[in-house]
Amino acid sequence: MFRADYHVHTEYSFDSEAPINAVIERAIALGLKEIAVTDHVDFDPRYYITDYNKYIPIIEALKEKYSDKINILTAVELGLESRMSDKLNKFMADFPFDFVIGSSHGVGMLDVYYDRTRLFEGRSKKEAYGIYFEELYKNILTCFGFNVYGHIDYISRYGMYDDNSVKYSEFGDYIDECLKALIDRGLGIEINTSGFRYGIEATYPSVDILKRYKELGGEILTCGSDSHRVEDVGDHIDYAYHLASESGFRYITVFRQRKPEFIGID
Repeated sequence: MFRADYHVHTEYSFDSEAPINAVIERAIALGLKEIAVTDHVDFDPRYYITDYNKYIPIIEALKEKYSDKINILTAVELGLESRMSDKLNKFMADFPFDFVIGSSHGVGMLDVYYDRTRLFEGRSKKEAYGIYFEELYKNILTCFGFNVYGHIDYISRYGMYDDNSVKYSEFGDYIDECLKALIDRGLGIEINTSGFRYGIEATYPSVDILKRYKELGGEILTCGSDSHRVEDVGDHIDYAYHLASESGFRYITVFRQRKPEFIGID
């Protein structure tokens, strides 16, 4: 049975202390066939960024070391911002990534986590989330080189409302615009299982958004735990594959030199 975790963080991310060797060993112990090491790159002065000229050789050495046990992808989770698309596009072009997650961690100059008070207070949920999706759409149009958009309803993780969820029934116009733009550009989305560790007992995106992506013709889909601790590697990956199947997908996507390939869901 093929299972892969396409979203994991290690000690090379600013928000993780997970030893990279331990992360890989955990993936092997779980029987995963592939793992994408997607350490963060966010061009925000509050976050440090690993020197990728030194980082890439480390990953390449680990690929070789564990080649008989697991396939390791040289990957990155890149915080997308349309205002600095030139810088982001150059970064994606400069390094030989196998796979790139593009994510929205902020809205303009406001970080969804660190600046959540400034982002949410004084704004209705419709207004704040609308601004987020408008920026996400701009990112899709201006940032080139990423493969899937990560946790596209990420803003719901840190909302400050009675109900923080992103429902298609409420934000369908915004969501359709973003999903159609991704599909038109040959890009995909992920099933991110970290919601089970944030108390929502569900994935990012929500099931209704996942099904809408399929209805619109979306096919490129990866599954990732978004783990920042060794013990969370592979978390709910079987559920993610089941959810993909239940939502109408017959294949999961893997990447080779940023090119998608499809493997049947068992």
